[in-house]
Amino acid sequence: MVTIEKVDTGNKKQVKEFIEFQYRLYRDSKQWVPPIYDDMYLALNRQKHPFHQHSDADFFVVLNDGKTAGRIAVFENKVFNAYHHVKKGCFCYFDSLDDQEVADALFNTAFEWAKPRGLDTMVGPKPFSVIDGYGILIDGFEHRQMMTMANYNYPYYQKLVENLGFEKEVDFCSAYINVKEFKIPERVHRVAEHVQERGTLTVRKFKNKKELVSWADRIGEAYNNSMVNNWEYYPLSPGEIKLVLDNIMVIADHRLIKIIMHGEDIVGYLLAFPDASVGLQKARGKLFPGIFHLLYSLKTTKWVAQNGIGILPQFKGHGGNALVYSEMEKTVKEFGFTDAECVDIAETAKDMRSDLENLGAKIYKTHRVYHKSI
Repeated sequence: MVTIEKVDTGNKKQVKEFIEFQYRLYRDSKQWVPPIYDDMYLALNRQKHPFHQHSDADFFVVLNDGKTAGRIAVFENKVFNAYHHVKKGCFCYFDSLDDQEVADALFNTAFEWAKPRGLDTMVGPKPFSVIDGYGILIDGFEHRQMMTMANYNYPYYQKLVENLGFEKEVDFCSAYINVKEFKIPERVHRVAEHVQERGTLTVRKFKNKKELVSWADRIGEAYNNSMVNNWEYYPLSPGEIKLVLDNIMVIADHRLIKIIMHGEDIVGYLLAFPDASVGLQKARGKLFPGIFHLLYSLKTTKWVAQNGIGILPQFKGHGGNALVYSEMEKTVKEFGFTDAECVDIAETAKDMRSDLENLGAKIYKTHRVYHKSI
């Protein structure tokens, strides 16, 4: 018999069960990368996670004959809705056995949660935080997840949500780069050099981690501003920006973080990170003693993740794009990496996707965000 239970986020046992279900479901998967337990517990902490300071969320598990068979979080991002003038409910943390009855119970509960709040559409998966992955993986199941920057799920998830009447909202793609084959045309490098010689735009690099941390707040503000035309954008609160930066700094290598300056203003950035996926898998979600696996992985990996490439719209046509791509090639080639992944590029970012494919990158994973009128 299938029953639904709302998670009391003040009940440690219920919170633990909500979190642990995913680890049990994917424990035999070689492609799945476990999130850190502390990060998951933070997401359910209404006092500490900045999302809960401005919006509403609830968490549910479905039981089948007394055993957990699925879970979901449903929420209203009030800041997003106000900014875009919409009435959307969202879901995330959807995990389920391959059982349509279980999925139906979870989503019908989500719909019933949303309707009394005046919401007319359910969209997801969308995360609480912009640093987490969007969508359900629909292509590229043979490839390992890139840390926790994008989601991994079993192939049957697509069937479960589409059987409920969900339709495509937007796709996010991830592109693979073989470093040996990736080459920026010489004319792009010349434009990048010319822009810097004129002093229009310059590249700021960091001498050490301490200097990078001192610039963190300004980088966070630039990140938020550069996303304004993106599908997923909403103005982040100071607490949400801090959460993004705190997570970035854990794995950041100061040599791989670059910012584009116009005078004293940050107008663009290139955020690359050494791939710690192997270390995260060995850590099994536990920061201690898993931190040693994480640190070793960061030092020895031959993969780099590009998860943050942006420049303010007004500078794209003034050599800004050329400068970003020129520095991107230097990042993937100068530090001994053999492979790279550009993570979760929205299909609405058509120019970037086209540019990357023209430069030799290959789309090899696709995540789909769905919507359904309720």
